[in-house]
Order: sequence, then structure tokens, then C-alpha cells
Amino acid sequence: MPDLHDTTVNPQKSRRGLNRMWHALGYSFEGLRAGWHEAAFRQEALAALVLLPLSLWIGRNWVETALLAGAVLFVMIVELLNTGIETAIDRIGPEWHDLSKRAKDMGSAAVLLSLLLCTGIWCVALYHRFLA
Repeated sequence: MPDLHDTTVNPQKSRRGLNRMWHALGYSFEGLRAGWHEAAFRQEALAALVLLPLSLWIGRNWVETALLAGAVLFVMIVELLNTGIETAIDRIGPEWHDLSKRAKDMGSAAVLLSLLLCTGIWCVALYHRFLA
């Protein structure tokens, strides 16, 4: 059990300016690296390698292109947040608990909704680009 009176402080809390930003960037890359170990994130990242360049071709203007690319990135963002929630719950303990299940289910639902949003945006864009 952690000592509640422990005075050890995260070194990031005392950093300022560019030094803080530089270290934060490193932590962000560590998060992406950790996300890569999750199968769902890898699948979404590989899909993004195709969909992001494709958004440049399918979008008829910068707004459409940004919407198509943003929808893809949004799925990846939600997946990383869901993985963070699952990791924090698993850190607490492996035993089954109703609140742990609820948190994981809600994270999963968020991923599902982001995928539905992305799919809808892409379907409408493809329809207008090629069929309308």
C-alpha cells in the first residue's frame, strides 16, 4: 500500500517551458508505443495508413478532408482512452467487480460509437464523391 505521506514528486510536475513540453512529447510517444501492443489499436493504425492519404483524394475541399481524416483519428484517440481505462482498472485488481465491468463496457461503447461515426462519415463522403 502506498505511503500517503510520501513526499516523492513526479519530476514532470517541476518542469517548466520547453523542457516540460519536450518531456511531455516523449511521454506521448511512449503512450503510442504502449497502444501499439493492443491489437485493436494496431488494426486502427494500419487502417489509418490507408484512410488518411485516401481522405486527401476523396475530400473535395479542406473541410471534407479534415472531417474524413478527423473521424479516423478520433477512432484512434478513443481507442487509446479506452485502453487507458482498461489498464487502470486492471491495475486496481484482476477480480471481477460490477463497477470495473461498467467502466470497461462504457469504454468499449465509446469505441463502438466512434467507429459508427467514422463509418457513417466515410459512407456519406464516398456516396457524394462517386454516386451523387
